[in-house]
Amino acid sequence: MTLVVAGVAALGTYYLYTALALGWRGLQLGPTARERSRRSSPWREWMAQAGLSEVAPREFVVVVGSLGALGALGGFVIFGAPLPALAAAAFAAAAPVASYRLRRTRRIAVAREAWPSMIEEIRLRTVSLGRSIPQALFEVGERGPAEMRPAFSAAHREWLLTTDLDRTLDVLKAQLADPTADVTCETLLVAHEVGGADVGRRLEALAEDRIMDLQGRKDARAKQAGARLARRFVVLVPIGMALAGMQVGEGRAAYGTPAGQAVALIAIALVAACWLWAGHIMRLPDDERVFG
Repeated sequence: MTLVVAGVAALGTYYLYTALALGWRGLQLGPTARERSRRSSPWREWMAQAGLSEVAPREFVVVVGSLGALGALGGFVIFGAPLPALAAAAFAAAAPVASYRLRRTRRIAVAREAWPSMIEEIRLRTVSLGRSIPQALFEVGERGPAEMRPAFSAAHREWLLTTDLDRTLDVLKAQLADPTADVTCETLLVAHEVGGADVGRRLEALAEDRIMDLQGRKDARAKQAGARLARRFVVLVPIGMALAGMQVGEGRAAYGTPAGQAVALIAIALVAACWLWAGHIMRLPDDERVFG
């Protein structure tokens, strides 16, 4: 009877912990298919690409909301009017989103630059040096870019605990959230499970494909250099005109009136819309994750 009570208590503790800490529901001992699909949602993929895979979406939303509230409070204290406070709240709330968006873009660019040489090094270590596929993968990951090393370290820990390459590569794909990483991991998994002498040829073809894609993107960005420079004037010119207008006549006092504040807020919104629209037009298409 004591063992039954202890088993029920342990099971209840397990269900309570997984429900509160991991968000699992139901009587299954693991996450349901719906919960797995929710964890692999585009929002979580964006978070992983920005290096925030360990941050819950609700925590990020709370931070954004808190900064927005502080910005609104500061704007109201400084300007004493609701419209400037609203603009300050919007800018404060958008700051972490913009910061991590730039970080995500930088991490994706670093990974795109690094993967061709990493794939080639994996090929050399497995074919020429006789390393096993997991050993070659982790050795290359330890020498890879700093932004990618935490993902390889997490995958290495999973490998040491389970020696299950399928689960290990799932961890690596979830941490990196990168299309090239997905394809590389699937190629290595098939080679590990099925074997065969053509793994070197497949990795070589994959590396060449990534090099061609990288070179094409560099050429496209070089052709957009003039347009990207002009995009910056969408922000600089209106700001310069506003500062100049404040120095002429009663320009500064005009911004203190409700009508002046409304016009300034509309102008800021239009500048932001033009900036986002121009960035959307010049954005190069991202590779789709097929094996994510």
